[in-house]
Amino acid sequence: MSIVISGDGLTSLSLTLHCNRSELRPRLGNSAPALLIGPAAGPVEMRNWIVDPGHVCSGEVAGSWFEFGKLDVAVKHGCPRDPPPAGDHQRGEERRGGRGEGGTGRCHRLQESLLSSASSFSNYRGILNWCVVMLVLSNTRLFLENLLRYGILVDPIQVVSLFLKDPYRWPAMCLVIGVYLSLLKGSFSEKLGLFIHCLNLSIVLVFPVATVLLLPSVTPVGGAFALSAYTIVLLKLYSYKDVNKWCRERDQVFVRNLRPPSNGKQTVSYPGNLTVKDLYYFVFAPTLCYELNFPRSARIRLGFLLRRLFEMLLLTQLLVGLIQQWMVPVIRSSMKPFEEMDFSRMVEHLLRLAVPNHFIWLIFFYWFFHSSMNLVAELLRFGDREFYRDWWNSETVTYFWQNWNIPVHKWCLRHFYKPLLRRGLNKWLSQAAVFLLSAFFHEYLVSVPLRMFRLWAFMGMMAQLPLAWLVARFLRGNYGNAAVWMSLIIGQPIAVMMYVHDYYILNCGGDV
Repeated sequence: MSIVISGDGLTSLSLTLHCNRSELRPRLGNSAPALLIGPAAGPVEMRNWIVDPGHVCSGEVAGSWFEFGKLDVAVKHGCPRDPPPAGDHQRGEERRGGRGEGGTGRCHRLQESLLSSASSFSNYRGILNWCVVMLVLSNTRLFLENLLRYGILVDPIQVVSLFLKDPYRWPAMCLVIGVYLSLLKGSFSEKLGLFIHCLNLSIVLVFPVATVLLLPSVTPVGGAFALSAYTIVLLKLYSYKDVNKWCRERDQVFVRNLRPPSNGKQTVSYPGNLTVKDLYYFVFAPTLCYELNFPRSARIRLGFLLRRLFEMLLLTQLLVGLIQQWMVPVIRSSMKPFEEMDFSRMVEHLLRLAVPNHFIWLIFFYWFFHSSMNLVAELLRFGDREFYRDWWNSETVTYFWQNWNIPVHKWCLRHFYKPLLRRGLNKWLSQAAVFLLSAFFHEYLVSVPLRMFRLWAFMGMMAQLPLAWLVARFLRGNYGNAAVWMSLIIGQPIAVMMYVHDYYILNCGGDV
């Protein structure tokens, strides 16, 4: 006995059975037609076939319904669709007047519910759309409630006052301009050069702090902007010193082939890279790690450049509007519960602040790491555009910090973490040292512009160490991802509340 299968495997499938016709058993009281009478063997075409879980094949032959018998395993696995799709089975049932197996109208089969974990169903697009609709509706309600309670608070002119107290005195901008104009070129011995380099980095770190603290005309926002610029230059100069030191310590041919560019253009080898032009390109490039030969794009894409510029302008206005209209009123109304230590109202205001703060943080991430850095990279034809990875899929805290800010992560890995490992420090102590360094700069960029030292940002960063251990140890998959999101949504407004409360107490005499 053999079975030949023909057709498209779905609707026109037919089975040709080479066997004794007497093996076909009529079903449902049908009598065998004349075509099947007699012992002669020959091909018989069976249509509208079904194979039940017991491997019993039934089908329509010459207008009547027959059962061939139990198929062996080899034949079963040879069928393109076994058991057949429910739609094909259903159409066969309809053609037979709705009668199923044994004429009982069979309509059930072994299967799991779609939302069960044992189900292979994965198309939740409708539920995702529902979440987006609910998110839009809920935030529309919050927007209308805010507008009815506070009116229109957006004032673009007020943004200027955040950077400048006196329109004729621009200390923060002068600081930024000064650090980019103070890059000089010189030739020194190894020891003298190391001393001058350390002195220069110390000045870059301390000079803006002294300026912000001693000049009352420097606003907190202007001071944070200036300190950020000096911190970037500090990290860049440290990388510039390290790479050139490595070049002096290694063979020139090895350095020339250390990172060849992918486009096959002529490379620069040490000391041919020691030019003012090369240094300034690195200072303005969207990276913190120096290389002798950066990957370069072929040309500047005008359309891409204009899109990034449009995003920057649009998102800047959106950020200003959300901060003034949504975040500032919530913060102001939160001061009294914090002053009275009303815990229930403190939690309520904290949750009210969490939503706008998180939206603003997400918008700022896109504005800075995608729009701004891609704009600068396109202008400079800087080829490496990996400024972030899929941190939103983080299932551990460590993965988040490794992927949300790639320039800083690469700098820490290259110039801090790996050197500590080479000096004999173990992995865990090296990671703790990286978090310690990050905590210092977080506090540096917040406390100095506000002219107060409360260590909230420092403690928040150091708290990431036990949090990272707990999430990695006890939470996996979606639970770990939810824990990372929760730490971002709740952790940031706690720090904001702490700093704003202390700033109001110090500068407003407790009159909130």
